[in-house]
Amino acid sequence: MRWDNLTDEPAGHGRVPDAALFGADAVTTRTFDTPEFRGTTFHEVRARSVLNRVPGASRMPFEWTVNPYRGCSHACVYCFARKTHGYLDLDTGIGFDTQIVVKVNAPEVLRRQLGSGRWRGDHVAMGTNVDCYQRAEGRYRLMPGIISALTEHANPFSILTKGTLILRDLGLLVRAAEVTDVGISVSVGFLDTGLWRTVEPGTPAPERRLDVVRALGEHGIGCGVLMAPVIPFLGDRPEQLRATVEAVAAAGAASVTPLVLHLRPGAREWFMAWLAEHHPDLVRRYERMYAGGSYAPTWYQRRITRQVHELAREYGIGPTRAGAARLVRTAQPAPLPETAEPTQLTLM
Repeated sequence: MRWDNLTDEPAGHGRVPDAALFGADAVTTRTFDTPEFRGTTFHEVRARSVLNRVPGASRMPFEWTVNPYRGCSHACVYCFARKTHGYLDLDTGIGFDTQIVVKVNAPEVLRRQLGSGRWRGDHVAMGTNVDCYQRAEGRYRLMPGIISALTEHANPFSILTKGTLILRDLGLLVRAAEVTDVGISVSVGFLDTGLWRTVEPGTPAPERRLDVVRALGEHGIGCGVLMAPVIPFLGDRPEQLRATVEAVAAAGAASVTPLVLHLRPGAREWFMAWLAEHHPDLVRRYERMYAGGSYAPTWYQRRITRQVHELAREYGIGPTRAGAARLVRTAQPAPLPETAEPTQLTLM
């Protein structure tokens, strides 16, 4: 798919040749001259479908996803989704971080698809490709409509995020949990501030993400932590693993699940360039460790998993499968914070 005709004109002037992908007659390209969006371009498309079936060969424990965005301002240098930007003829490096595709009609399309007689109410996972609570969500506000649509159809869903913006939708999540199974996981791979600033520069600090876990728990929502990624030679020392698991436990996480860094094509090249700039002494070690493919050796993954699970038991939290922990309501949840959304929300 090519984007040669992207313009700043309104809908109808910028054609997307591959209608099968977006079902769109136009793309509107916008830039916003505000500090949080400076240097970022948004390509607004009208999607024909937003429910995506996961390929059968995938390791993922779910079959369907919804991804209202493509590209991500979190700018995580290891993000496996970078390769997907190449399908759009967009750069998988800095372009992935700054060229964001926004499916502006995602809530209404999802509502229509959920109401179809062909839909069987399968679990829908979000945040599995790029973060649905990345910075752009603060402006486009797609998730309230998406959560509302899933709630109206009592359709089970889960969310994985590094974004603190999820607390804006806390009221909606609590209401959804009253009618269906809902799972929330927050991704926190390490606490090292220096590592965070260089490898995940667009994300909230790890401590702020753990504040999300704590806030969700205070309102009756059991939240799991995906300890991802554990980065070899940079975030895998025993004292680093201990500090992270201890902080996860202190935040009240329902579970912790480690996931070692994997480097798929697209992400691999970008990560290795980052590594050569920031840690050139580790390049050869990484080349050897990942010589067999995208994943670290099985022995290494098992070692990290064993260490984290032992620490989890020590601090009183249990491991779980990768994915989201089920929402658990308490008898008398705390009052919703002022950042929570009101009951009635207008769809975009």
